[in-house]
Amino acid sequence: MGPAVYRYKGDVYDRMADVDIKITSDDQVAGLYMRKRNHYSERKVYRFLSKDDLRADLIDRVRKMALLRAPRHPWGEMSDEELLRSSSLYLRDRETGEEGYTLAAALLLGTDEAISDICPAYGTDAIVRKENLDRYDDRLIIKTNLIEAYDTLFEFAQRNLPDRFHLEEGQSVSARDIIVREVVSNLLVHREYQSPYPAKLIIDNDGLRTENASRSLFEGRITLADFTPMPKNPVIANFFSQIGRADRLGSGMHNLVKYTKAYSDGEPELVEGDVFRAYVPVRKRVLAEADIALVSYDENEAKSVDDAIELMLYRFGYATSLEVSKMSGTSSKTAQRHLAAMVKQGFLIAEGTTRDRKYRKA
Repeated sequence: MGPAVYRYKGDVYDRMADVDIKITSDDQVAGLYMRKRNHYSERKVYRFLSKDDLRADLIDRVRKMALLRAPRHPWGEMSDEELLRSSSLYLRDRETGEEGYTLAAALLLGTDEAISDICPAYGTDAIVRKENLDRYDDRLIIKTNLIEAYDTLFEFAQRNLPDRFHLEEGQSVSARDIIVREVVSNLLVHREYQSPYPAKLIIDNDGLRTENASRSLFEGRITLADFTPMPKNPVIANFFSQIGRADRLGSGMHNLVKYTKAYSDGEPELVEGDVFRAYVPVRKRVLAEADIALVSYDENEAKSVDDAIELMLYRFGYATSLEVSKMSGTSSKTAQRHLAAMVKQGFLIAEGTTRDRKYRKA
């Protein structure tokens, strides 16, 4: 996919894999030109965007977030103007000579009015569609700055997705929160903001889905085997990284694969194109009774008592102190102590008498 837009007899063609496809709609042609551009729209300078159009309280907040993440962060010693310049939110365009605040500055720290003036189509539609499949059960339309938009979308997804029990090195970890963090930050950071295509975050009975406009270099499904990270908005991505809302480029994909497996025993689906689509399954794979009967214990599978508990919960939906002790090679009293601690912490509930007691997820 080269940098030029090719026409033949007045028709515009787009290259997809080994095929040239004629495109006719205005939206498709506009998307093609956007993809072929050799610059980032987030760096566009708005000469009449002033510091009064940025929220001072947000600048204070992101400075505190950066210092909380790294107590010696250089933002702590900078004035507001120095912080904005060092983050490339105020710059001089080396091609045009224009100097001023950028689109990224408005999106990250701007007032709602300034954002609406610069990007009238900007917004993220958050939808829950579990019972009313034709319309929605709950809906939010977020049109505010990216810092607060992240908070709102994160809380919306938290509220509408189950937080399943997951242990990692003996510690309880919220796989849901890690997945939501990666999905929401990707939706906001790697998005083409000059496209009118509406961004969506949809939670349904099967999983979590997102859609957003993208400036892609290829079309097709992304896998770890052929994944080459490419920043769509490096200024916004770096800003999110400084405040702990995103990690180094490429790590999000690895986290998403790892924790989707832990969360639902599934794999995320990421499809690149003029519209980027992501899907994370929510439902766990259900084993039939015949399948469960065939499951055998492997003494190497469970490295600790907590691993054995998690393995039993995953396979059968419950755990017993006797089976946990067998799997982990520890005494029944040790297994019982770990199970009782998880009940006390609210992770498990105990059912039945002492002799036949089973422990299930709370």
